[in-house]
Amino acid sequence: MHILPLFFFLLYYSLGFWLLFRWRKKQIEPQQFFYQGTWLLIAIIGYTSVLEALNGSFFFAIPLFFFALFFFSYRRQKARTLNGFLFNLFIVVYGAYLIYATMTTRDLLIAGLFFFAFVVVILAATLGIIGLIIFLYWNAFIVMKRESRSIANLLTLLLAIALTIYVVITFFVTQNSAWYIALPVTLLTLTLGYLFLVFVNFLTISILYQFNQPRKRQDFIIVLGAGLINGERVTPLLARRIDKAILFYREQKIKTGHPLKFIMSGGQGPDEKVPEAVAMQQYALEQGIPHEDILLEANSTTTYENMMFSKSIIDAQGLKQAKVIFASNNYHIFRAAIFAKEANLDADGIGAKTAFYYLPNAFLREFAAMLKMKKHRHALILGILFVLITAVSLFNVILS
Repeated sequence: MHILPLFFFLLYYSLGFWLLFRWRKKQIEPQQFFYQGTWLLIAIIGYTSVLEALNGSFFFAIPLFFFALFFFSYRRQKARTLNGFLFNLFIVVYGAYLIYATMTTRDLLIAGLFFFAFVVVILAATLGIIGLIIFLYWNAFIVMKRESRSIANLLTLLLAIALTIYVVITFFVTQNSAWYIALPVTLLTLTLGYLFLVFVNFLTISILYQFNQPRKRQDFIIVLGAGLINGERVTPLLARRIDKAILFYREQKIKTGHPLKFIMSGGQGPDEKVPEAVAMQQYALEQGIPHEDILLEANSTTTYENMMFSKSIIDAQGLKQAKVIFASNNYHIFRAAIFAKEANLDADGIGAKTAFYYLPNAFLREFAAMLKMKKHRHALILGILFVLITAVSLFNVILS
């Protein structure tokens, strides 16, 4: 075991941690978790790379290659699920690399990292689908206790019930079951497995997208609307979106002084007394935002229209290559960024915090919407898999 590299690692990591902490502490939004997590990842990759190089091998280049694939794909276009797949692929490859590094270097730190990853995998495998079902029922109970019992708020409960039925069915279907009984269960398992992998990729990139750091040189910030209380006042959820935008507005004003205008985007629903944009404007005025810094887009009824109509307002201002961001709740900004791209609007999102208990339900809703957006692609992939599995099953029946 090399003691000197470990000593220098602890030294430069501690120094970096302290400098980052001091720097971010002075910011309006410290975001210590993001910066410290990024620094930890860089420090560990650097340590394992140097340690292996000292041993005369360079296999660390393999996981670095996969990280580079993710990084350049993300830099080129942030809002696509491919980036989630590439990042997860990097994690898997890096996990395999840790196994190799543990065996060849016998380093204490690398062995500790491997042990931590191993425990996480074992816990996930142990809890498995039963643990997931228990969590979903618990979360559904919390959501029903604190929110309205609409279909949109019952997604975790519906998923828990569906998985419970699946577990019961598979428990009674044994390997000795007739092929015409086992085949549908196999196809159902395949579908759930595929959807799980797609969801993991979606969730990964949705989480990574939370850490956008737009430069404080923006010209416009679009605030996406939502339903109103009694048809005229912003809800706490919508207020958090506006507060997030106001925080960015004030931080930019302090740091660069670059002028920034709000675009309050939201039309009037059939049960609303005023357009959402008007209610949002009133809330912003009450928070001290000057009237002249607020533009209204009061015709949209969907996120895509939010982006499309807001782009028309931006184009009408006559600015060449206007710099634009948008604000919404954290679970929503990834899908909203996809709509921005479809509306030919070059804009990244910043996310307002959402109550933790509500996030599973919210991400499930976003995932369902993402599946609907790409339904033809997913149907084609599942169709091909169904045909292959069915053909193999029938072939085995014929041979037997």
